[in-house]
Parts: sequence; C-alpha cells; structure tokens
Amino acid sequence: MTETKDISWDDAVLPFQLERSGMRGRAARLGPLLEHVLSRHNYPVAVSAMVAELTALTALIGQTVKLRWKLSLQVRGNGAIRTIATDYYAPETEGGPARMRAWASFDAERLQEDLPGFDQLGQGYFAVLIDQGEGTTPYQGLTPLAGGSLATCAQTYFEQSEQLPTQFELTVGRARLPGQAQEHWRAGGIMVQTLPAASHTAPGGEALQSADILQGAQSEDWNRATTLMATVEAMELVDPALPLPNLVFRLFHEEEPTAFAAQPLVFGCSCNADRVRGTLSIYSAKDIRHMTNDDGIVTADCQFCGAHYEFDPQSLGFEATIDADGRPLAQGGAGESRAAL
Repeated sequence: MTETKDISWDDAVLPFQLERSGMRGRAARLGPLLEHVLSRHNYPVAVSAMVAELTALTALIGQTVKLRWKLSLQVRGNGAIRTIATDYYAPETEGGPARMRAWASFDAERLQEDLPGFDQLGQGYFAVLIDQGEGTTPYQGLTPLAGGSLATCAQTYFEQSEQLPTQFELTVGRARLPGQAQEHWRAGGIMVQTLPAASHTAPGGEALQSADILQGAQSEDWNRATTLMATVEAMELVDPALPLPNLVFRLFHEEEPTAFAAQPLVFGCSCNADRVRGTLSIYSAKDIRHMTNDDGIVTADCQFCGAHYEFDPQSLGFEATIDADGRPLAQGGAGESRAAL
C-alpha cells in the first residue's frame, strides 16, 4: 500500500488493483472542489445532490481512461432537472492535478424538494463523451436513464457499451467537519471493474448484464469483490480523516490490494474570451445584431464557472470588421482570425 503520511485525501482519486481477483478499482473523495463547484450556483438541494453524484462518478471514471484531453459525462432528461454536465481534464504534466467542472439546468417551477433528484430527471439519457483533442474524432456512448441512480446508469453503460462489468458505491451530502462553522458539500465513491475475456452477446438480443460476461472463476471473483465493496459505510467514503489506502485495505484485504499514486483534483474551467469568439464565429452580422443588448455589447456567461464576457459586436462573427483589440480588419481578416483560434 502507498505511504499515507502527510497526504491530504480530499479532492483525490486513488487507483488500486485487487491482485487475487485481477480487478482494478478507484476510490475518490471530494471536498473543497465540490463546494467550489456548487457555491458558484444557487442550486436547490435536490439539484446540488445530483451534480455532486455525477461529479464523483466523473472523478472515478476519468482516472480509468487513458486520456489526453477531456472526459465528459452528460445527463439530459425531460423532467424538472433537465441537464447535468461534468468535465474531467487530463493532467497537463506528469503527477499534476486533473481539472474538473460541473453545472446543471432545471425548471424551478416543476422542481419538488421532497422527491429524489433522479426521479425528477424524467425520460432521457446518460452520455459518456471522450475527446482526445485536436486531430481525433470524439467518442460518444449513450444509455437510457433507468435504474434509480446515476451510478446504476454508469454501470449499465459499461456493461452494454464497453462490456466491462463495473460496480459503484457513492455517497453525497452536506456535513459540518470539526473546526467548521458551516456545513459543506462532500462526496465519496469507490468502484471496481474487470475486463471480460472475450466479446459477448446477451441471449435473445436483451440488454447485456454482468452475468452474460463473467464466467466460472471470474464470476466468483466478481461476486466476492463486489460483496466486500458493498460493506463500505457512507461516512467512510467522505471522512477526510480516513486515508483512502486505509479504506481500500479495510474493504479488500482478502483480495491482496495494491494502491498506486493518488491523482489530485482541482476546479478548472477551459473557458476564455477567444473560445467564446470562436463559438460565435459561425454567425452573420445580422445574427450578432440580434445578440447585441441595449448597451451596444454582446455578453456571454460561462455556465460552468460563471465568468462574464463582454464583446464589441463588430469584432464577432464571420463578417467582423475589427479584431479583439479594436483594430480594423483587412478584407478576409475575420476568416484568418477565426483560423487562429
């Protein structure tokens, strides 16, 4: 197991491997990062809880992907909670932190605080998107919203789309820690995952389940590991005083666990003025005029971090006449400017 001295286990993901059963796993705990994400929005409790759950899932899944740029999870439904979106950006340097961000949209008039958030998503889908950056084609996988939780949706996605039996245990909520005057949002989770020996197809064309993939001794290993994981207590997942390697060892000591270097997590947003300009570059001058407010400017706000941007409308769109610094553009200059974004 890794050395736990002087390591902060808030806002971190710990990768581990179960040597006996040949499975991999991740344990994650979110504290200040999650509070930072949620404090930038005035979400009702039910919405905040759903954002926290999806953020925890994103932290766990993002660390398992050989990622060069970004993993996104998106939930879209036709209920009171319409959209939840999270992004996980791969570390820019070896050993550096991964950046995360999240946001949600909802219909306040339809929202019911006494109902679980998942029940207020309605019909829709759970999406996994992987973008490896420039020169690659983004991957997208979808699964319907079903099963009573976002964790169950993620498990279904891995079973059906990736043929990777996967199990999650998550907890989210507000807690007042020793020395704190106010409650803050916290989340914690743990997952185990195994690889199938070969491709499988469910009988009769039905949805693929773990039992269709795992056979013989592998099935026994899977049942044993997931049974052990299910003994985790909610407080263990969010307790900042409990090192994640200690938690993994308590749960899986029979499986001969090996923990690796923890991945730190920080809040981070990729928005900037140039990106906004690039997004608006597809619009004509007429379209830009419709976006211009009474003060003669075009404004944009980042849904993730709340950053506010203001632009001279003449500098926007494919018919722009000035650049970002207000200098006149030569004929064809706007196109050249867009290509440089």
